[in-house]
Amino acid sequence: MLHTFFNRTIVTHNRLNSQLEDFPKAYVPKEAEERWYPFWESRRFFHADSASSKKPYTVVIPPPNVTGILTMGHVLNNTIQDVFVRWKRMSGYETLWMPGTDHAGIATQNVVEKSLLKENKTRHDLGREEFLKRVWQWKDQYGGTIIRQLRKLGTSCDWERERFTMDEGLSEAVQEIFVRLYNDGLIYRGKYIINWCPKDHTALSDDEVEYSDQQTNLWHIRYPIKDLNEYAIVATTRPETMLGDTAVAVHPADERYKHLVGRMCILPLANREIPIITDEFVDPSFGSGMVKVTPAHDPNDYWVGQRHNAGIGARHHMPFINILDESARLNDQVPEKYRGLDYLEGRKLVVKDLEEAGLLEKVEPHMNALGRCYRCNTVIQPWLSDQWFVKMKPLAERALNVVLDGTIRFHPERWVKTYEHWMTTIRDWCISRQLWWGHRIPVWYCEGDVECKLECRQPIVSKTRPEACPHCGSKNLRQDEDVLDTWFSAWLWPFSTLGWPKDNPDLRHFYPTSTLVTGPDIIFFWVARMIMAGMWVMKDIPKFDGSPRTKAADIIPFSDVYFTSIIRDMKGRKMSKSLGNSPDPLDVIAEYGADALRFTVVYLAPLGQDVLYSNDKCELGRNFANKIWNAGRYLLMNREQLRENGSAGTAARAAISDLHLDLADRWILSRLHSTIGELNARLGAFEIQQATKVLYEFIWNDFCDWYVEMTKGRLYGDEPAEVKSILVERALGIFEHALRLLHPFMPFVTEELWHRIAERDENASIMISPFPQADRARIDVGTEQEMTFGQDAILSIRNVRGELGIAPSKEIGICVEFADEHREDILINYRTYFQRLARVTSIEKVRRGGKPKASASAQVAGGEIFIPLEGLIDLDVERERIAKELSHARGMFESISKKLGNESFVSRAPEEVVRKEREKLEHFKSTMEKLEHNLAKL
Repeated sequence: MLHTFFNRTIVTHNRLNSQLEDFPKAYVPKEAEERWYPFWESRRFFHADSASSKKPYTVVIPPPNVTGILTMGHVLNNTIQDVFVRWKRMSGYETLWMPGTDHAGIATQNVVEKSLLKENKTRHDLGREEFLKRVWQWKDQYGGTIIRQLRKLGTSCDWERERFTMDEGLSEAVQEIFVRLYNDGLIYRGKYIINWCPKDHTALSDDEVEYSDQQTNLWHIRYPIKDLNEYAIVATTRPETMLGDTAVAVHPADERYKHLVGRMCILPLANREIPIITDEFVDPSFGSGMVKVTPAHDPNDYWVGQRHNAGIGARHHMPFINILDESARLNDQVPEKYRGLDYLEGRKLVVKDLEEAGLLEKVEPHMNALGRCYRCNTVIQPWLSDQWFVKMKPLAERALNVVLDGTIRFHPERWVKTYEHWMTTIRDWCISRQLWWGHRIPVWYCEGDVECKLECRQPIVSKTRPEACPHCGSKNLRQDEDVLDTWFSAWLWPFSTLGWPKDNPDLRHFYPTSTLVTGPDIIFFWVARMIMAGMWVMKDIPKFDGSPRTKAADIIPFSDVYFTSIIRDMKGRKMSKSLGNSPDPLDVIAEYGADALRFTVVYLAPLGQDVLYSNDKCELGRNFANKIWNAGRYLLMNREQLRENGSAGTAARAAISDLHLDLADRWILSRLHSTIGELNARLGAFEIQQATKVLYEFIWNDFCDWYVEMTKGRLYGDEPAEVKSILVERALGIFEHALRLLHPFMPFVTEELWHRIAERDENASIMISPFPQADRARIDVGTEQEMTFGQDAILSIRNVRGELGIAPSKEIGICVEFADEHREDILINYRTYFQRLARVTSIEKVRRGGKPKASASAQVAGGEIFIPLEGLIDLDVERERIAKELSHARGMFESISKKLGNESFVSRAPEEVVRKEREKLEHFKSTMEKLEHNLAKL
């Protein structure tokens, strides 16, 4: 890129200043953001029309929690969505970006319960109905915060269609899907071991449990073996759960314990007999190779119990004994002395009693991954309880196949393996939650008189409350107290937001959706389930033209899934409130502007890799916005000057004319269309970071640093006024194309400049203007190669000048020697650019051996450029100066090398200190090489 010290100072006349008063010298993001977002929204540019004949492009927003506020993760995710949506809108698609929020069952209930505590009340004091009124009031007052914040980011969602997972339509969809699944035998009620929060008194899904390593102990306990003078030694991190043990297990191939299989142990403290069984789940290398089995309080043990009880010829039935109540206190299934104790209190007493009984073999430190509730941080308990479940295997096979065969494409593709593993090992989904806020399970139970029939014990599943029990006629019905898992409404999102289960134009036109942008951490909990749900229900809804949906591509919820990066701080830590390393995006927008933040986060986010982010990196985006702004200001200033001189028409056209083209014009037009082609290809391939680099390279480097500088020689030279006018309009036309290319990434600054460079209708907007398409006839590979060669030569000359301290104002001559004379001719043909951009007044060809005396040289693509130094610098003084710097650099290099060669220093000094010393060593090494090179030139 060119350095600004070579830019000629532009002298403006006072008469121009008055006309540019409303064009600030620097871009002011806040003014543009406040002006253009209401403009877009008021003209309904975001709104999609289901009656449109355009091809649809649909994106559903991953609904943020109604309790949420904007985070850097939201910034990245929603910027990527907006890029795709704006690009497709400009490319002629009928685009729908469906917004909405999730009711976030646990999170929202916790927020409202905390507010009640300030009144010294609980939800139970209010009762269910009054508590839910409070929650709705809270939602109406505070629930739209993140939606308002997304507007600040510039997201072009169809806000007229905004949905909420508990609005009337989505609630109907939830009830419909529950009833259908139940009637098809895919929903059932049963006992299952789930994640239980003892504080919130509810089941949690796996993604609602956060695990962290914690230092604890591993207790080794002796279980006496009946009729033998031996013990089974088992190790556990939760000794209190032994009171619910129903077996001891060993691996079937473990020769050490074959003589014990089938025998009975005496469970310490409880004095119950439990069998010794075999199961391949047991790891023979863990502890003694014998493990306790507690089916009601360990997920793995639960499946051991299921396998054992279902096994043909099993000698012992294995009961599932739940020893905890809903608050994690020991219940009446344990010996009386432990009843009522909190599980930690019970642990202490159990360990004490084992030790006194001589049954504690040993205790050793152990790191254990402890699961906690993601909202209240309470340690979760694996707990056996009655819950509602969805059978997943019948739904999973087709949902797996459409990903494996490419009907649904993952970006990056490596997530397919993760998806396949989960879908082939899938377990039934626990969908019930013991909360009040959420979709209440549409199931009723008959509580009639004593003469009720046996059938009355069966649940009555209905979208609405039945008038009476269908079996006995009793009207004494009780609805199930539980609500559905939040994900149960979320898995319907791509079609419920479009009005399903009702057949309607929106659903027909905009389903399947096109692109889903989400995080890989919810690939199982949301992405997979949406695919399963879509493929199960959408076959019944006709397509837009009324024809049936007969292919998988017609019923999948989306065709592409883009998995975003995780944003981390500069130390590689995931951003979180607890670490205090997560910036407030609104503060970043206030300081740098929404465009700068949007462009920066996407520029930093390679597909499938995490982002290391700090606020100061937004300088990249802010500088880019100012660079574009200044280029527009320069071109418009020259247009105004020509207009005042009578050399331009009164109507600004920004037209790309083919008249009076020179090398620079042909090159920049070729580069423009090459860029358009590559940008569309990158976006089509979901290479969004590469797309930002393509734009940055073209706009900053090609257009601003090279082409704009090249126009100055003609604009300030002796060209006729008509030619200058055509040149300015052509540059503005190319600039206008660049703005349209950049708009999906930086919507505000591009809209502002687009309106400034030409007169527009009051309802015109860059966001609904056509996205540029490449004209292959404009691409001239030969001209691009020639210009690249010329640029390399100019930069090489500039580098030599800078290294040798030749003043920018000094004009120089150069000599060139290339084996290919065509390259020499290119340099001569480009001599006007060398004059302007490198202060070269003459270019002379020399033959082999004709190198001028006392000259510096630069190697350029198969040849050499010589710069005669006589009269430019005092060679002796320059040699002496470089020699002194070289001596200093060598001394520092040797000193640091000696320090790093000292093993004592390297092993004892802090890692950061050693790292900095190594960096200094590399710096002085590079400095020495550079100085030696410069000295050789002299």
